[in-house]
Amino acid sequence: MTTTINFPDTGVKHSRSALISTLTRATVSAAVLSGATTTAAAFLLRSAGVPLAVHGEIALAGFAQFTIFGAVVGGMLLALLNKLSSSPRRWFLRLTIGFTALSCIVPAAFADTTASKIALVALHLLAASIIVPVLARHAH
Repeated sequence: MTTTINFPDTGVKHSRSALISTLTRATVSAAVLSGATTTAAAFLLRSAGVPLAVHGEIALAGFAQFTIFGAVVGGMLLALLNKLSSSPRRWFLRLTIGFTALSCIVPAAFADTTASKIALVALHLLAASIIVPVLARHAH
């Protein structure tokens, strides 16, 4: 007499919904971390006497708001690329590098002082250096 025991597949499989929720969590994490970091950096810069101004002083809450908005847009872009592209990570990195460069044009061109220009561009780069790697890990 022979007894056959069938073991269920114990391999880990990710469903589309698990990937989306993982990307959503990564987007929220990147948004919160980058928003807090850029706001703290802006506070420190302002405390050191650097005027963070583009045609008037920028409110500290504005740094968090725009950074969080950028992270959410980045997460939506990656979700779209994951769905439509055969190489989403490569496209995501290319696009985010381009968008980061474009985002630096406004403060570089319109900030009130040279110190503001340098500080605001640095804050854009700081935000991107947090958001892009966190999200890029979720390209599939």
